[in-house]
Amino acid sequence: QLQASGGGTVQAGDSLTLSCAASGRILTHHVMGWFRRTPEKERDFVASISVSGDITYYEDSVKGRFTISRDNAKNSVYLQMNGLKPQDTGLYYCATAFVGSQRVGYVPTSQYRDWGQGTLVTVSS
Repeated sequence: QLQASGGGTVQAGDSLTLSCAASGRILTHHVMGWFRRTPEKERDFVASISVSGDITYYEDSVKGRFTISRDNAKNSVYLQMNGLKPQDTGLYYCATAFVGSQRVGYVPTSQYRDWGQGTLVTVSS
């Protein structure tokens, strides 16, 4: 199971760090990603990271503001969010996708198989 945490209500310009921990499984062969649900999109890609941890991808609107990282020893993935904007508001959740290489950092959304519970981020202007 995947459980996200760290959401909250903040003002524009503030920062939050989200965490997602996987229980009952080892994710050393999985790309891990963050997605968000907004009124406009059911499943909006935010960021993803390779097993090796050094290959990352970001949705254009969060580049330079968000940083994804992972700790394989803790089966966890994190999302550091700086300079938050009202349009970042949404339900954030993590997901995993099995891959055959530690050097794959992005896979299509359809390849993600396990989805966690979300954590709500609300950014007020």
